[in-house]
Amino acid sequence: MKLTFIGNGNMAKALIEGLVEHYEIEVMGRNKHSLQALQEQLPQISTKVMEAKEDISNKHIVLCVKPYSLPDLAPKLTGEADAIYSVLAGTSIESLSAQIKAKKYIRTMPNLGASHLKSMTTITGDEDLKESALSIFNSIGRSLWLNSENELDIATGVAGSGPAYLALIAESLADGAVNQGLKRVDAQVLVQGLFEGFASLIAHENPAIIKDGVMSPGGTTAAGYAALERCNVRHGMMEAVSDAYAKAKELKEKN
Repeated sequence: MKLTFIGNGNMAKALIEGLVEHYEIEVMGRNKHSLQALQEQLPQISTKVMEAKEDISNKHIVLCVKPYSLPDLAPKLTGEADAIYSVLAGTSIESLSAQIKAKKYIRTMPNLGASHLKSMTTITGDEDLKESALSIFNSIGRSLWLNSENELDIATGVAGSGPAYLALIAESLADGAVNQGLKRVDAQVLVQGLFEGFASLIAHENPAIIKDGVMSPGGTTAAGYAALERCNVRHGMMEAVSDAYAKAKELKEKN
């Protein structure tokens, strides 16, 4: 299958790096120099500076542009694509279909882990494209098919925004160690190792079981965990997901 990328930013680049061994890749963008740089890095792909009008008939389009640029981009795309795979945050399939013609539509939400081929990507849309979409986005990590756009908007507050939340936790743990007298470089190494090991743990165990396995009665973990509960960390995380979901719905209404 040939995939035509519209946009060549960081997310597009991560996807292309994961897909280039399995698909024929064409990339269209507005900046000639950035397209040239991408092709020098990945000579297997072809690139094209977008014209005033581009015929997308019978193409499988991977749409990787900023949501706010869609109203300017859409009128330049003529014809009817075979499929649109959109990574535009907060842009509904209804909005996409009103602006770009295609036989089928998929909406996805990768996360920053895509840059290391470790994205957790959520996907929804036309059931006929389910297997194709899962195959494409599994190339940059793991993917999960959801049954509605509303579920995808909820998941955005976890998988999409989650790297920022986990970065805050990582930074805070390192700061706590430095505050107690550990050197910054050593604190950073500890946190990196912690997250690396935790990724394997969470892949095989329920979070509650991990917690209970670490927390012995009257021990150091129990003391630290009690501090987290006093500071409402659990509630704060739940509120973060709630507010991110509300923002996703708000953006979808605007777009």
